[in-house]
Amino acid sequence: METIGVKKNKEGEIWAIGGGKGGTGKTFITSSMGTYLAGKGKRIVLIDVDIGGANLHSFLGISRPKKSLSFFFEKGVPLSKLALKTGIGDMYLISGDIHSLASDSIKFTQKLKLFRHILKLNKQYVLIDLGGGSHKNTIDTFLIADKMIVVLEPEIIAIENMYHFIKNSLFRKLKMSLRSYGFKEIVEYMWESREKYKINNLNELIECLKNSFSHIGDILDKELSDFKIYLILNKVRSSQDIIIGSSIKSIFMKYLGVEAQFVGYLEYDNTIWRSIRERKPFMMNYGTSRSAKEIGTFTENILQGREIKHSRS
Repeated sequence: METIGVKKNKEGEIWAIGGGKGGTGKTFITSSMGTYLAGKGKRIVLIDVDIGGANLHSFLGISRPKKSLSFFFEKGVPLSKLALKTGIGDMYLISGDIHSLASDSIKFTQKLKLFRHILKLNKQYVLIDLGGGSHKNTIDTFLIADKMIVVLEPEIIAIENMYHFIKNSLFRKLKMSLRSYGFKEIVEYMWESREKYKINNLNELIECLKNSFSHIGDILDKELSDFKIYLILNKVRSSQDIIIGSSIKSIFMKYLGVEAQFVGYLEYDNTIWRSIRERKPFMMNYGTSRSAKEIGTFTENILQGREIKHSRS
C-alpha cells in the first residue's frame, strides 16, 4: 500500500483522529483512547499535529513540553527523539507546538519526511490528533492512517464540516491513487465537467470513471478498498442524537460510496469538562465513570472493527 508517496510497510497501526471542525472533542478522545490502550499494556505514541493549537499535553496533565515538532522541522531531530514519557503505562507523547510554522507552510518534502518517521516509530499504536480544517497537509496525514476516525458533535455545523472533510479526503485519495497510473488529469477533468457528465457527487464520479474506462475499475476497487471511516459521536444528549450516527453512514454510502462504521458515542458529562479544567488525565481519575466505559467501548470497537451494539435508553 502506498499513500502520498509513502509506502505503508510497517508494524503496528496508525489511527488518525480528525473531523474538519475544531472543538468537537478530538483531543480529549485521542488522549482518552491512548490512555485506555496503555492500560491494556499496549505500547502507544500520541502525536499532536494540531499546528498552532497543540494542547494534547494538557489533557494528559503534562506541562508544555520543551521539545516539539519544531525540533523535527527546524533542527532535523529524529521524531523518535521527541517522544516524551507521559507517566501512563508505556505511552509517549510527541507535541505539535510549532511557533514558526503554519500548517500550510510545511513543504511537501517535509511532510513526506514526517510520514516516513511516523511509520518507523517503535510502537503498537500511533494515535494522531489532527487539527481542524481541511488543509491538504491535514488530509494527507489523515490518509496515511490504518484507521481513519472522525469525531463530531450532533449539530449541523459539525456534521457539514465533517462531511466536507471526508469528501475532500476521498477526492484527494482518488487523485493520488490514480496519479501513478497516469489518470489523475482524467479525474480532475471529469469532476470539473461534472455537469456535462451529469455527475452530482463523488460516488457518481467513481461510477462514471469505472463505466468510461474499464481498466480503471479494478484499480479503484483496489486503491479505495481500505477507505473506511470510523464514526464517534461526542456530547450526546438524547437518543435522537444517536440516530445521527446511522444517518451519516447512509449519507456517506449514497453520496461518496464510502463505508462508515458507527463505533460509539460519548454522552455529555460535566465530569469530563471538570477533568479538563483540572488538567488531569480523565481515564486515570474517572476510570469507573459512565463516560470512561463509553470510551472503552468505542476503542474496543475500533480495535475489533465492530459497530456499536446498543443505543442509549
